[in-house]
Amino acid sequence: MKSTALLTVTAFIWGMAFVAQRLGMDYVGPFLFNGLRMFLGAMTLGIVLLFTLLWRRRQKSMESGLQRTEVAALKTTHEYRPDRRVFIGGLASGLVLFAASNIQQVGMVYTTASKAGFLTTMYIVLVPILGLFLKQKTHWNTWVSVAISVVGLYLLSVTSDLTMQPGDLVVLMSALFWALHILVIDYFAPRLSRTDLLRLCATQFAIAGLLSIICIPLLDHLFVTHTLDMEVLIQVLPAILYAGILSTGVGFTLQAVAQRNANPAVAAIVMSLEAVFSVIGGIVLLNEVLSGRELLGCLLMFVAAVLAQMPLGSLTFKGPIQHE
Repeated sequence: MKSTALLTVTAFIWGMAFVAQRLGMDYVGPFLFNGLRMFLGAMTLGIVLLFTLLWRRRQKSMESGLQRTEVAALKTTHEYRPDRRVFIGGLASGLVLFAASNIQQVGMVYTTASKAGFLTTMYIVLVPILGLFLKQKTHWNTWVSVAISVVGLYLLSVTSDLTMQPGDLVVLMSALFWALHILVIDYFAPRLSRTDLLRLCATQFAIAGLLSIICIPLLDHLFVTHTLDMEVLIQVLPAILYAGILSTGVGFTLQAVAQRNANPAVAAIVMSLEAVFSVIGGIVLLNEVLSGRELLGCLLMFVAAVLAQMPLGSLTFKGPIQHE
């Protein structure tokens, strides 16, 4: 129950983040936005991690009758030495996070927050499909979900002349990398302590932020034409702060912590609510409008996302055997 509540809060934070991300694209490029966002997330987690270690050290000292509070002692205590898997997991998830977040952000230059929320949610359908390559069993309802999501995608994004808006297509591509990110977190989260999990999250944000900053002079000029000055930074600051501190620092951490004890299927279903919150945010805060056809497409894609994770039936499809 606690894990479900945390994931619901995460879904709300992420849903509202689509509003912040869309607003940000009116002022700065996608790589600058994500670079600042990721570094803010890493710093937020660094502060949380420091207080967590200090609190645990104090608790341990009180239990043992010792009163050592030096921060240096934290580094030499075996309990707080990071697992090697922290760096490996942080590197792997950081690379995937860099790709997912920036592909999504580029797409949001050309689409709405409402559409982006539902297109991104297709990672829910992709997770069990990618699981085939990890020799995970996939139920028949996954394939039904794929069919439903294709119909929903057609209604939401495909025009009368059978073309798709470039922004919608790019955001849809990012869903593949978000699905990979879910699988990476699912692999490492149960194997790490809460403290090491915070370290992993901070590491992935730092890596994704660094790579985004490197890409600014190479790619951002393709998406923005106006000059970046102090006035522009002041206008975009609230969006960056929300996306960095809440969506990145708090949201991803809640996801990782909650997934340690949550059923993966339940977690995926609850987290898919971010699409619903993105539509609410887009309509209320950005005055976005969806046609009846687009709303029906959103509904079908949400049904597909939920159905994909429902434990239905006994017919399973086993993924291909991986050769060493």
